[in-house]
Amino acid sequence: MTHLGTKTLEDGRLLLRRFRVDDARAMFENWCGDPEVTKFLMWPPHQSVADSEAILRDWVARYSDADIYQWAITLKERGDFPVGDIAVVHKDDRVGMMHIGYCIGRDYWHQGITSAAFQLVIDYLFREVGVNRVEARHDPRNVSSGKVMLKCGLRYEGTLRQADWNNQGVCDAAYYAILAKDYFGAD
Repeated sequence: MTHLGTKTLEDGRLLLRRFRVDDARAMFENWCGDPEVTKFLMWPPHQSVADSEAILRDWVARYSDADIYQWAITLKERGDFPVGDIAVVHKDDRVGMMHIGYCIGRDYWHQGITSAAFQLVIDYLFREVGVNRVEARHDPRNVSSGKVMLKCGLRYEGTLRQADWNNQGVCDAAYYAILAKDYFGAD
């Protein structure tokens, strides 16, 4: 595995790019300030654009590290306007594992955007970075998140009871993963 950092990724519909500090208003208005969007996440909704800006200043400062993977999800038809984010939120280089987290504004739910963004990240991590395992987890009450994982080829591995927490309190954690051998079709 060779860390390559947050490179621009794209397909016909999406452009995944590094965040900029001037994305704060879009970030706050589209997803970070919405309690419905953050309902099953581990961080509280932002209270102001200043909260989003503070997070972005940290993220932008860390882009010089090759092991930071944090993308703004943009729709090409909307220009450079971020509608969500996707990132490696945990990694273990010893086993070549990267754990993905994602979030998208409510106006963009159920349009295949998150699945397409996740697939771009999976392709990049396997083909260019050389990871062995891409995993994700969700609160089982957030059914749509599990559907994204399945659509992207991850396999359900099990649910850990009361092993996690989010804005709803202590919760179960349903784990999904795809291995390099699954992705490349090796036995």
